[in-house]
Amino acid sequence: QVQLVESGGGLVQPGGSLRLSCVASGIVFSIYHMGWYRQAPGKQREWVATISSGEWTTYADSVKGRFTIFRDNAQNTVYLQMNSLKAEDTAVYYCNGVMAGTTRNYWGQGTQVTVSS
Repeated sequence: QVQLVESGGGLVQPGGSLRLSCVASGIVFSIYHMGWYRQAPGKQREWVATISSGEWTTYADSVKGRFTIFRDNAQNTVYLQMNSLKAEDTAVYYCNGVMAGTTRNYWGQGTQVTVSS
């Protein structure tokens, strides 16, 4: 059974930092491209960042320079380090895994991030 379990969300003040984690099980993690998405209330889910199986990284313009995605294949975990958080970063953050060379993909259940003073 495949599971992606996110953690690390919470309430943080503007300008603060959070690190999200996503632990995968039931897959060969190293051959998956891993990504983070987010969905704010009343908005569509949007892509945030991706790290490929070869550890290439790409970011949405809205988070470039503030967020960093990285992975630890030994721990089957992908992280999203979020710095200089803004109110507009408030959303439920979802982890996604796509098997390289396929369309097979899985989602986590999401973790809430709220940026507010």
